[in-house]
Amino acid sequence: MKARVPAAGPVRGGVERRRAGPGEVAPASPRVSQAYDRGLERRDRERRLLRPLGWAFIAIVVTASLQIQPAPGLTGLRLVISLVLVLEVAAVLAATSSLASRGERTQLAVIAVLGGCGVALAALQPHGAVALAATMAVWIAAVRLPPVPAAVTAAAITVALAVTIALTVQPAAQAVLAVTLLMVLLAVTGQFIRRGRESQDHTELLLAQLEDARQAEAVAAALAERARIAGELHDVLAHALSGLAIQLQGARKLAAREQVSSALLASIERSGHLAREGLAEARQAVGALRGDRLPGLDQLGQLVEDFRRDTGAVTFIRVEGDSRPIATDADLALFRGVQEALTNSARYARGAVVEVRLRYGASNTVLTVEDHSPPAPSGGSQLSDQELFEHCGDGHGLQSMRERAQRVGGSARAGPTADGWRVEIEVPS
Repeated sequence: MKARVPAAGPVRGGVERRRAGPGEVAPASPRVSQAYDRGLERRDRERRLLRPLGWAFIAIVVTASLQIQPAPGLTGLRLVISLVLVLEVAAVLAATSSLASRGERTQLAVIAVLGGCGVALAALQPHGAVALAATMAVWIAAVRLPPVPAAVTAAAITVALAVTIALTVQPAAQAVLAVTLLMVLLAVTGQFIRRGRESQDHTELLLAQLEDARQAEAVAAALAERARIAGELHDVLAHALSGLAIQLQGARKLAAREQVSSALLASIERSGHLAREGLAEARQAVGALRGDRLPGLDQLGQLVEDFRRDTGAVTFIRVEGDSRPIATDADLALFRGVQEALTNSARYARGAVVEVRLRYGASNTVLTVEDHSPPAPSGGSQLSDQELFEHCGDGHGLQSMRERAQRVGGSARAGPTADGWRVEIEVPS
């Protein structure tokens, strides 16, 4: 699940969400998401710590209510007091549970019930400590709600309680003043707690964003350095190998025209092949340094199609099992192996039907390239490894396949079949 950066406007105790554009929330980095989650965990921890205080508050309110006349009961006014007291207890329990974390509207509803019941108890049971039942609503509003809703809610509860006390208690001035001062003190204390928590949340988010910025700067510097090295490598090595390949091609044509020995011609051919292979590897290394995407099995269909178009050979591809992504190095090893096998088929099995099979197993992925040509004369013997190398060009192609496969924990095999030649590469999934 993709985490999201906290966005404009206070959410869940002051953590804010940053918008990336109109109507769009920016995806968070793992570090920023962790900072945001720590803020939410602190909210949950504070709510758990508040539960014992809630139970103590319930005990005080219920005890005070039972000691005042009229006391809670089951008839008339006493029944009304009992119902209000039950609602007060339920609201306190809701305020100290996970229900209060479900949004600002839910919290406002809980605080309104808590404050309303507190004011009702003060009206139904005057002349007692039960008048303090509404104080918890003011404190929770100050701690959990944004400044404006918190101020409006606290002011409404304070005014309602002060008016109730003024109408039910004589003389009322001292009691009204005491309750008002207590409410103001709780509201101010709650806002200080809220702002301190918001400050900690924002500090952690800013530190996380700063670390992200530093990491992005380091990555950008590394990419710039890699691009510089890639440029130097291309200018020095790739250009030199290109020149060498051209010179060797000219030497091969000259040697063929001069009718030199077959050994010398084979040596020139091998040198040209090595130069071309080195040039291809150098270009691949330059591309990797520049961050270019390396080829893989997703380009296998295009590779086979290009081979069919360039050679005119009957070529088909078959995929067995459910396709799934594999490691980048293994993906590249399979692709390069198919490239080499198709090249050898074009050079040594012209006119053959070429079959490319890709099989996704439970724990491995196997890629087979097999060419089917007319049966060879009987009487042949099993070829040695050296002879297998020679059939695969100069041997370096198969050796390169094996080395690539072995680096990723796999293997590569090649050998004759009843009607052709098969190359098989296996890598772990």
